[in-house]
Amino acid sequence: MRNVHDETLPGWTYDNAEFFALEREHLLRASWFLAGHRSAFKAPGDFITVEMSGERGLVLLGEDGKLRGFFNTCRHRAHALVSGLSGTCRNAIRCPYHGWTYAFDGTLKAIPAEQSFPAIDKAEFGLRGFEVEELLGFVFARFQSGGPSVAERFAPYRTEMAAYRTAEMVPVHSGWHADLAVDWKNLMDNYLEGYHVPVGHPGLQRLFGNSYTAEAQPGGVSRQVGIVREKPSENWSERMYQRVAPRPAHLSAERQRAWCYYTLLPNVSLDFYPEVISSFEALPLGPGKVRLRARRWALPGDRQSQAAGWLNYRINSQVQREDEALIASVQQGLQSRSYGAGVFSEKEVALRHLHEMVRRALPVARLAEPPMPGTLAAVNAEMQRDRAA
Repeated sequence: MRNVHDETLPGWTYDNAEFFALEREHLLRASWFLAGHRSAFKAPGDFITVEMSGERGLVLLGEDGKLRGFFNTCRHRAHALVSGLSGTCRNAIRCPYHGWTYAFDGTLKAIPAEQSFPAIDKAEFGLRGFEVEELLGFVFARFQSGGPSVAERFAPYRTEMAAYRTAEMVPVHSGWHADLAVDWKNLMDNYLEGYHVPVGHPGLQRLFGNSYTAEAQPGGVSRQVGIVREKPSENWSERMYQRVAPRPAHLSAERQRAWCYYTLLPNVSLDFYPEVISSFEALPLGPGKVRLRARRWALPGDRQSQAAGWLNYRINSQVQREDEALIASVQQGLQSRSYGAGVFSEKEVALRHLHEMVRRALPVARLAEPPMPGTLAAVNAEMQRDRAA
């Protein structure tokens, strides 16, 4: 008998508009995503903008020193309140369409020509908010409440992550993104397993040898670790990295040579290196479409770490090119009639956890074939009722 626990998600779930709509509704909107870093907020009114699951928001520092999240949508006519990746609101949040003005706590302060709205109660038209949480200097958000906090999720690894002094870090650069013609799950599948490293990433194999390990926690976080070897690589970038990589005194001897990847399922990861922290975010754009976004932070003023960070970027840029070729081929193969679902290796434990998370949120993903077009939501709802019964 078919046991879906031993199989990967079926190929049809990776490029199906009805399934993607359900993912947004039942999984992604309630998932934590990385908004940014506390270093972006220096004075009241400083903000960053965020987008996820078809929603847009802003995270703003209030006069009381608290970070708050608001939907970036004016309550009057739905215009965006702010634009750009970041900025500062002077004294208040003012919509550029009609000038409705909100305090930093989201309350509606002023309406131009207020007398033309004779029945309005400003107390009812404050900004809609969403959850924001800060952990180790990183700022997370989610547009729909429900489930554990970021701190609860990362609890198994919080102590070892804190040793990197991430709250003291500053941006290395503004980051980059790439829009890829693959499903967000395909991108995360590739990221979450090191089984393909010996064949797919010869550079990482030269650096790590056979040290690469992966594990997953029941709370929806995982950790992968590769230890950089002392044996000099035959590749110049890798060999120079081995030579100049810092050995920070605030890290243990093993962590001074470790590349550690922490993932907050379903689609956000933080890569911890001795010299820099990098984010890996799979932002779903639609069925079979994803935006890969990466940002980097480091402790300020360390020239050795800056040199190692440049070499790190050079090495991982090659890894990224290799991965993009791999997942492009996989995306095409997922649609083949010859493929139904794959099987899990013991080296793919974090990948298994992601697929189980998707199936818990969307039981219709247990079906080997998609339901008839137009019925997927109804079938999923029926399977949810059957499971709850």
